[in-house]
Amino acid sequence: MTSLGSYIRERREALRAGNKAFSLRQVAQRIEVEPSFLSKVERGREVPSEPKVRRLAEELGANPDLLLALAGKVSGDLQQVIRKRPELFAQVIRDL
Repeated sequence: MTSLGSYIRERREALRAGNKAFSLRQVAQRIEVEPSFLSKVERGREVPSEPKVRRLAEELGANPDLLLALAGKVSGDLQQVIRKRPELFAQVIRDL
């Protein structure tokens, strides 16, 4: 499975090939993080918060749930649903 960092880097660089606005610095600026932080994310040394993952997904045109999963996270709204019926959702996930 692809890591969050490599997925983000590959996606950003593919977009950058057609649009120079997808440089690391410019993407970092638009999602309101330091370029060094985004670089660490791309290298797998940092894991962004859920809001930052969502901003990255929006910026890169990616599915936020996919990026959250690659980050080892579950969306806050899904956590609330699961907490209401944990046994049911545990069984559904295991059955899948």
